[in-house]
Amino acid sequence: MNESVSIVALIANASIVVQLVMLLLVLASLFSWIVIFQRGRLLAASRKQMLDFEDRFWSGVDLNELYRECQQNEHPSAAENVFMAGLKEFGKMRQQGIQDPDAVIQGCQRAMRVAITREAEMLETHLPFLATVGSTSPYIGLFGTVWGILHSFQGLAMVKQATIATVAPGISEALVATAMGLLAAIPAVIFYNRFVARVENLTTSIYTFADEFSSLLYRQALRVNKSDRGA
Repeated sequence: MNESVSIVALIANASIVVQLVMLLLVLASLFSWIVIFQRGRLLAASRKQMLDFEDRFWSGVDLNELYRECQQNEHPSAAENVFMAGLKEFGKMRQQGIQDPDAVIQGCQRAMRVAITREAEMLETHLPFLATVGSTSPYIGLFGTVWGILHSFQGLAMVKQATIATVAPGISEALVATAMGLLAAIPAVIFYNRFVARVENLTTSIYTFADEFSSLLYRQALRVNKSDRGA
C-alpha cells in the first residue's frame, strides 16, 4: 500500500512535462492492449475459418455450390475470398471464349494473388502501431527521465547543501517515466512479433491453398478444352 501511495505521489509531484510524458505512455499502453486483444481474436478466428473452409473444400462438394455458400456468408474468411476470386475469374475467362488452359490459369492466379494481398493487408491492420509503440516508448520515457533529472538539478541549484534526501525524490520521479516507457514497449514488441509470425503462417497457408486450387482449375480447364475439341 505504501509503495502504491509513493508511486502516485511521485507522479503527482513530477513536473508538467514529465506528467505529460507519462500520460502519453499510459494512452499508448492502453491502445496497445486494445489492439492486442482485437488482433488476437481476429487471427484466431481467421485460422479457424481457414481450417473449416479447407475441410469443406476438400470434402468433394460442388465448387459452384460452395461458391454460393461463400457469397451468402456475411463475413467470408480469407480463403473464401481467394476461392471466390479464382473461381469468378475462371468463369469470366471461359465465358470470353479463352481456350488456352495456361492463359486461363494465369488469369485465375493473378486474381487470387490480388485477393491474397488484400487479405494480408487486412490481417496486418494496426500491427504497425504496435511496432511504433514498442520502438518509441522507451525513448519517450527516457526523454521524460532526462527532463525530470534536469528539473531536479535546477532545484538543487537553489539549495545551499545537497544531500541524498534532496536529490532522491526528483530522480525517483524522473525514473518513473522510464519504467512506464518499458511497461508500454515490452508487451507491444512481444505481441507484434507473435502476430507477425501468425500472419505469415496464415498467408503461407492461403498461398498453398491457392496453388492447390490453381492445379484443380487447370485440370478442369484441360477437360473442358478436350471436350470442346471432341465436340
